[in-house]
Amino acid sequence: MPIARHDFPTKEALADALAGHVADALTARLSRSDRAALAVSGGRTPTRFFEALSQKPVEWARVDVTLVDERWVGEASERSNAALLRQHLLQGPAATANFVPLHVDTPTPEDGVGQVTARIAALPLPFAAVVLGMGDDGHTASFFPGGDRLAQALDPAAGQLLETMRAPAAGEPRITLTLPVLLAADTLCLHVEGAGKQRVLEAALVCGPAEAMPIRAVLTRSERPVEIFWCP
Repeated sequence: MPIARHDFPTKEALADALAGHVADALTARLSRSDRAALAVSGGRTPTRFFEALSQKPVEWARVDVTLVDERWVGEASERSNAALLRQHLLQGPAATANFVPLHVDTPTPEDGVGQVTARIAALPLPFAAVVLGMGDDGHTASFFPGGDRLAQALDPAAGQLLETMRAPAAGEPRITLTLPVLLAADTLCLHVEGAGKQRVLEAALVCGPAEAMPIRAVLTRSERPVEIFWCP
């Protein structure tokens, strides 16, 4: 499996290095295209990275930013990844970026997936950069073990850009970019921190079914190196 490993002594060093790496990927795309698109993960782990990236000298007005997945909640919810991005990434220089949320005002993700798909289809795909996280159960994006649409998200027969997801560990219903969309990115990064996540990553690197640890699908099916950024 093609992997490039980058280890850092502190969370601050990782955040700055990952931000620089993503900024370089966006700038490289902008050097040959009118616009560049970035997809990032939510949760608390990437907040330092978001704040570092927001200050990088990128032509942010030409960048479209979205999420790799989202809980089906409005931005007033503390569980909203969109609200997290607005607070930590879409600030300073990066405030001029165009943000494309994955949530719309419908009761369920199944009701709204068509609208969100139209939004993503309008982006300058493939993504210039994608930054993934990883859960203690080996999930990434909303590819959860036991997810009701996991097989379709990992191998969408009809080429869907997005898939809905419900799983015992997911909490709310969710919506997620599908695996082929993520793997098509110019630059694909995995951001993990801590000894516990290191052990999960080591387990994922051992051969086994992707359904048990969906991060394996990213690590084994990517045709270009997955850039792993880790710190204690």
